[in-house]
Amino acid sequence: MSDLTEIVDNLENRISKLLHKYEVLRQSQHSVEDELKAVKEENIRILEDLKTSEDRVQTLKSANAMLGSNDYKKETKLKINGLIREIDQCIVQLSE
Repeated sequence: MSDLTEIVDNLENRISKLLHKYEVLRQSQHSVEDELKAVKEENIRILEDLKTSEDRVQTLKSANAMLGSNDYKKETKLKINGLIREIDQCIVQLSE
């Protein structure tokens, strides 16, 4: 009978340790999930900032070319020609 009690106590002890390990791992998982969520949100914010910065750079290049700088004149001319083509297409569609 003593052996059976000892085995049961041993099992209870092991189960208790397993439950404790499970709880620690579950808390760790929640922590990692929260960190992952924060990193994803930061990534989205950085990508939006990058897009905004790229747009600002393009706008500044165009403004610089319009002010007489020769560095970005070709790009600006191509952009203006593209805009003129779009306007022409709109005029054609309106006249139909």
